[in-house]
Amino acid sequence: MTKLNLKKAPVKATLLASVLTVGVVAGATVPTLLTGEPSAKAAPVQVTTPAAPVDFSGVVQAVKHAVVSVQVKTQIDSPNQNFTFPGFPEFRDLPKDHPFNRFFRRFGEEEEGDQKQAPARPRFAQSQGSGFFISEDGLVVTNHHVVDNGTEFKLVMDDGTELDAELVGSDERSDLALLRVKDAKQKFQYVKFADELPAVGSWVLAVGNPFGLGGTVTAGIISAHGRDINAQNYESFIQIDAAVNKGNSGGPTFNLKGEVIGVNTAIFSPSGGNVGIAFAIPSEVAKDVISDLKNGGKVKRGWLGVHIQNVSEDIADSLGLTEASGAMVTHTDESAPAFKAGVEVGDVILAVDGNEVKNTRELARAIGRTDPESDVELTIWRDGKEIKLTVNLGLFPDQVSDNGQTQPTPAQPAKPASVQEFGFELQPAQEEEGVEIVEISPDGVAAEKGLSRGDIILEAGGKKITSVEEFEKQISEAKNSSRRTLLLQLKRQSNIQFVALPLNKS
Repeated sequence: MTKLNLKKAPVKATLLASVLTVGVVAGATVPTLLTGEPSAKAAPVQVTTPAAPVDFSGVVQAVKHAVVSVQVKTQIDSPNQNFTFPGFPEFRDLPKDHPFNRFFRRFGEEEEGDQKQAPARPRFAQSQGSGFFISEDGLVVTNHHVVDNGTEFKLVMDDGTELDAELVGSDERSDLALLRVKDAKQKFQYVKFADELPAVGSWVLAVGNPFGLGGTVTAGIISAHGRDINAQNYESFIQIDAAVNKGNSGGPTFNLKGEVIGVNTAIFSPSGGNVGIAFAIPSEVAKDVISDLKNGGKVKRGWLGVHIQNVSEDIADSLGLTEASGAMVTHTDESAPAFKAGVEVGDVILAVDGNEVKNTRELARAIGRTDPESDVELTIWRDGKEIKLTVNLGLFPDQVSDNGQTQPTPAQPAKPASVQEFGFELQPAQEEEGVEIVEISPDGVAAEKGLSRGDIILEAGGKKITSVEEFEKQISEAKNSSRRTLLLQLKRQSNIQFVALPLNKS
């Protein structure tokens, strides 16, 4: 089972393929319970009790034939290696005279000097998830992590009918995949994606294949929109409170109209089992991704070509921004659309086509959901004022890593010069511009802000630094200004980032 670590939370968001399940938000209209509007008099809230429980049977009967179990066969590459046992380390590279070597030989490993070697037999694993038909000719939506590395795919309908399927396309970033029934000889009942998401508090139904129990229905409510669960992809999720379990991955969440409002993908759990909190990919995201997969098997995303970081309160203050919002550019590729349009390192991107972006994740979503070759207008904060630039987006290059990091270059020690203001010692950087941090106090301001030995300070207060004396001069100038912080441009390994250090005015 794949697990996703969540920041600031003692539990885990677990993917739900035959390992992972996601509760979904259903969204049909329900009676309004609150009566009256908030007022300055702060009157108590009045609640009208529903006359009877909601009956979901009509929705279930309408959609159940469109939901299938997805069975995936995967070949295991190394059938005779890496035996492990609970409580013991992995047995690898054992000495020739180790007694466990004979144990492994019984399972097919050959000792040095053996004349004959039995052919290795391939081993296979079987996993299970859920999916649903979106067309009468047999197109089925599921999760990427359900079908990942699969060699054979089988769909099991609610009446037990088994159908062979093939993979049309899969997208890891959104965790969505599209299958097609092979040699379909019938028309299939299918469901449609909802055009809009139900409000928080709306009833939803999750249908799927938990623990191999096909056709299982659970009910819950939408608890939140736009959840960030720190998954590898950059999309936000619907949070639903419903009993969703392993094997629900890829299954649909319905509103009370029988429309798919989300695709189950993860659960929030300390143990891997259901605790009543699940996450689903919103229908608006799923529709776009599935459309791309259907028309070529690959998702096309817009590409800006910048490295970015969030804007902290200290950085916002150093730049004269009224709030810590936007995405700060730390690097631009000369071949990328952003560089060609005039985007510079140190710019803060505040909006895309007039829509505010509060952080790096929102910027990535906005650009990633835009078609390549499209023009977008960026609102940028530069030199204390807003400017606007038009960028013609490129096609997202799959071969480029997310962070563009390379291996670090070892620091070259030398006699350090002392700078007491921030708790680090500097020396001129060797073979490049800037000054290098050669020693840092663990209880100093710099360490508190995440600086470390080996970081190169390229700029301070917006000016290039070539010596320790120039850096100390910028400290003095910053103290004499109205700024409470000094903004540094750092180079760490091959990455550029910005850090604002608070100034001691005393």
